[in-house]
Amino acid sequence: MRQRSQLLAELRRFFAQRQVMEVDVPLLSTATVSDHNIDSIVADNAGVTGYLQTSPEYFMKRLLAAGSGDIFSLGKAFRSGESGSRHNPEFTLLEWYRCGWDEHQLMDEVAELIAMLLPETSVRRISYADVFLEHLQIDPHLVELSSLQSLAVTASSPAWAEETRANCLDLLFSVLVEPQLGDGLVLVYDYPACQSALAKCDDDSQGRRISRRFEAFLNRVELANGYCELTDAQEQAARFDEDQRLRQQSGKCAVAADNRLLAAMHAGLPECAGVAIGVDRLLMQIDAADSIDQVIPFSWGRC
Repeated sequence: MRQRSQLLAELRRFFAQRQVMEVDVPLLSTATVSDHNIDSIVADNAGVTGYLQTSPEYFMKRLLAAGSGDIFSLGKAFRSGESGSRHNPEFTLLEWYRCGWDEHQLMDEVAELIAMLLPETSVRRISYADVFLEHLQIDPHLVELSSLQSLAVTASSPAWAEETRANCLDLLFSVLVEPQLGDGLVLVYDYPACQSALAKCDDDSQGRRISRRFEAFLNRVELANGYCELTDAQEQAARFDEDQRLRQQSGKCAVAADNRLLAAMHAGLPECAGVAIGVDRLLMQIDAADSIDQVIPFSWGRC
């Protein structure tokens, strides 16, 4: 409990020194993320369906569009069905946005934050393509889907023979690449376009279509997910539509697009980069804990 309290204070001090404003956003909303890989916890409020928020992202982007400038949020987030040594349905999330920055500048700041907390930590940066070439000898941007499916079947089960490109890449990364990333902070950037989520897409120096997204891994544990943020409202609406198609294909309930977020983006979301860090996982690394249950005073099993 003391270490958690100290960590929260240090995180707030880090951003106060950089004039990044802390914001307080709702945990309960009538809208939620539509990503088919994320399930929200539903809450009934006098007959009105609400959702516990999976992150503060949508509210923070509305604040950015309203002219807030650089902001951070440090608080609770929720995801249904999340349980395990690194997961709890309620968790603490640090999320921040830097106006006028790109994803590489934000990676610098993530590295500075980790250096403040764990001074002896090494830092390595590598592109998504290069880390796949290094460990699996394939270019994830150019390899045929059938080849990815075959690799996924070998790595897991025959059920992967019909899976999507994005899902196959996720599996291969988590099972075959992530365990080999090594000690220290590893920043993996330029993810495939099929995994763009809410990040901008672009062409890399070799003409491959990539998403301007990065993930941070600390001692082989996924810690952070960041984007050079998509600011085009029409493109965002199209991605929401694609989310609905994938949810239907997966047999999941439809989730309406957050029209307030789209309206804010139409009004003008500034060019920015944002990242979210799992604070409980970060504390696990600081404490050398084996389970998230060891760093949360009241994990789900004790509630």
